[in-house]
Amino acid sequence: MDQPTPHPPVAPQATSALPAALTVVVPCYNERLNVAPLVERLHRALTGLAWEVVFVDDNSPDGTAEAVRGLARTDPRVRCLRRIGRRGLASAVIEGALSSSADCVAVMDGDLQHDETLLPAMMRALRDGHDLAVGSRHVTGGDTAGLAGAWRERLSSLGTRVARLLLPVALSDPMSGFFMLRRPLFERLAPRLTGQGFKILLDLVLSAPAPLAIAEIPMHFAPRRAGRSKLDVLVLVQFAGLLLDKLLHGLVPLRFIAFALVGAIGVLVNLAVLTAGYHVGLNFDQAQIAGTIAAMVANFELNNAITYRDQRLRGAALWRGLALFMVVCGLGAIANIGIALTLYRAHSGWTPASAAGAAVGVVWNYAVSATLVWRAR
Repeated sequence: MDQPTPHPPVAPQATSALPAALTVVVPCYNERLNVAPLVERLHRALTGLAWEVVFVDDNSPDGTAEAVRGLARTDPRVRCLRRIGRRGLASAVIEGALSSSADCVAVMDGDLQHDETLLPAMMRALRDGHDLAVGSRHVTGGDTAGLAGAWRERLSSLGTRVARLLLPVALSDPMSGFFMLRRPLFERLAPRLTGQGFKILLDLVLSAPAPLAIAEIPMHFAPRRAGRSKLDVLVLVQFAGLLLDKLLHGLVPLRFIAFALVGAIGVLVNLAVLTAGYHVGLNFDQAQIAGTIAAMVANFELNNAITYRDQRLRGAALWRGLALFMVVCGLGAIANIGIALTLYRAHSGWTPASAAGAAVGVVWNYAVSATLVWRAR
C-alpha cells in the first residue's frame, strides 16, 4: 500500500453544526422502500458527527423522490436531487458530490447492502492521511455474500480481475461502490471523469494524475432486502467501455466505444442468424438479409439499453426510434449486404464476407444515431 501523505485532520462536529463534515451521496433508482431504513441507519452510525445525505434520484417511477422529500420535511440533513432526462450512477454521484460543501464525501448504494457503520473508520483513514477509503469485499474480514446468485458473482469477479491489471495502485476491490474521499480531491478529479457507467471508483482511481494512497476497510456485503439489483451484463459492457476509454486517454468518445462494442455483438447476431439460415435451407442472399435485419434490431435494443442509457427511449418514442434507426441505417445495411455478397462471390466464405459487411456501417450508424435517433432532448 502506498504511504499516505498527511492531511489536515477531519474534525468531528456536533450533529447540529453547519456545514456538515460529511456528505453521503446515494445514487438511486426505484429504492423507495430503502430510503427511510437507510436514513435511520446513518443516524445511528454517525452519532456525534455533522452529516447530510443526498439522494440523487433518476426520476424513479416508484416514488423514491417523494419518500426522500417526506423525510426532508422534518430532517434538514436529508436532501433530494431529482434528475429528469438523465440516467446513470456515475453522473449521479458526480452531481451529488459537487452539490456538497462538506469536508468529506462518501458514496454508497441505496439498497442497504453497504455497511454504514464503516463510515467513521473511513473518516479516520482520511484523517490519518489516506486519499481514499474503500469498503472492500476482498480483504481479510470482507465477503461477497450479498451478490445475488452465481451469475452476478462471476460478473463481479471477472470485472475485478480485469480492473486490477490496469490499476496503478494495489486495490483489491475496484468494483466497490462504497468509498470516501475529501471533497476538494473529488472536485479536482471531476473534470477528468467520464461520467458514464456504474463503476465510478475505478474511474476516480484511473483519472488521478498520481497514484492515490488507499485504505481498504473490510466490508460485509449484505443481501438486498428490497428492490432489484442493477448488476447485469449491460453493466459489464459499460465497464469494458470505461477501461477502453482510459487506455485510449479519452481520444475516442466513450459513446463511440460503447457503440462499437454493441456493433461487435451485432456481428455475432448476424453470424448466428446466417448460420441458422444455412441450416434451414436459405441461400446466402436470403440468410445475409435476415442476419442484417436481426443485427440492426439487436443493435438498436442494446444501444438503447447501454450506449444511450441516460437518454433511453420508452413507450411510443421507442417504436419511433426503432423505425428511424432502421431507416437511417438502411444505407449502411445496403453497403453491408453489397460488400458481403461481393466478398462471398470472390470465394471469401460465408463468415468473413458477412463479418466484413457488418463492420462497414459502424461509423455511419454511430453518426446518424447520435444526430437523429438519440439526439439530446
